Amino acid sequence: MASWLGLLALTAVAQAQNGGSAMLRFGCSNIVIDRVDPLVDPGKIPSPHVHQIIGGDAFNASMPVTDIANLAKCTSCTFEEDFSNYWTANVYFKARNGTYKRVPIMVNDAIGAANGGMTVYYSSPGKGQTTAFKPGFRMFSGDAMRRTPTNLGRRTQSCFRCYDGPNFQGNVNSPCFDSVRDTEGFPTKPCPGGWRSSVIFPICWDGKHLDSPNHVDHVAHPVDGPASFTSMGGKCPASHPVKIPQIHLEIVWDTSKFNNKADWPADGSQPFVLSHGDTTGYGQHGDYVFGWKGDVLQKAMDNACFATNCKQLKSQNFNKANACTVKTVVKENNDGWLDKLPGM
Repeated sequence: MASWLGLLALTAVAQAQNGGSAMLRFGCSNIVIDRVDPLVDPGKIPSPHVHQIIGGDAFNASMPVTDIANLAKCTSCTFEEDFSNYWTANVYFKARNGTYKRVPIMVNDAIGAANGGMTVYYSSPGKGQTTAFKPGFRMFSGDAMRRTPTNLGRRTQSCFRCYDGPNFQGNVNSPCFDSVRDTEGFPTKPCPGGWRSSVIFPICWDGKHLDSPNHVDHVAHPVDGPASFTSMGGKCPASHPVKIPQIHLEIVWDTSKFNNKADWPADGSQPFVLSHGDTTGYGQHGDYVFGWKGDVLQKAMDNACFATNCKQLKSQNFNKANACTVKTVVKENNDGWLDKLPGM
């Protein structure tokens, strides 16, 4: 529970102030680690870099703009009505000798005995204040080409937290709020307990388009800047007047396996790299394809559902969730030591 005490406190305050804000928080195990990307590079096999993917088993290299919930037969997520897909770039360690190894994902308290994966959040400031996504909706968060900070402070949409020790020690504030432990780029020192990355999506929609050519233009941030967990009430711009639930992806990386400074670059610089070649961490990004069944997500947002406590949704155990996988399309080494990043 220690990994989200700060978020619990913030949400309790928000619920009291806003008459019942909602915040789903649930785990999803990996369905596959593969070099495909149906959002940015649809149909391309292989895609340029490796991703870790969670959610429904309808995921493949080319996903039609339709109701994904009708195509999937299972999901790796806690809620069995969520057939959405979520994916991010993987993190690799680059040793002093120039070889790479994929950083394993830690099992965190939202996922239990899952096969790696992520924790997913959906937040709403209160009943009737957000409109759930429509079938076919998809979007992208972040900028894979960014190599400099946004300098948005607590409102940054991507950050990393350095844990002081095992079991999420040092997690005293919500994502991107800790000025000591949170950084927008990769941590530059060994983290005793590994680290967590957060990817937060925009909360305003144009109300018309399910997607856009760059997967970004149909969504936007509030007029006063990107929303954090304490600013979900921000006003949306006239061009994007419809407020949608805020999605936040959280991944916990076991970087502690690579804390031996003798294996780090000789100049002492940080040794981690995202699977698309970014050595800064500023290019962290996430992809989303909506796939909730029927109107259950809208009901969850309107009924102040909190964490996994939601009578409007059906939960499944993780034995069943972990059994939901898809076949790897690109057959390549994703676990051993590599001479170069896959696709790079």
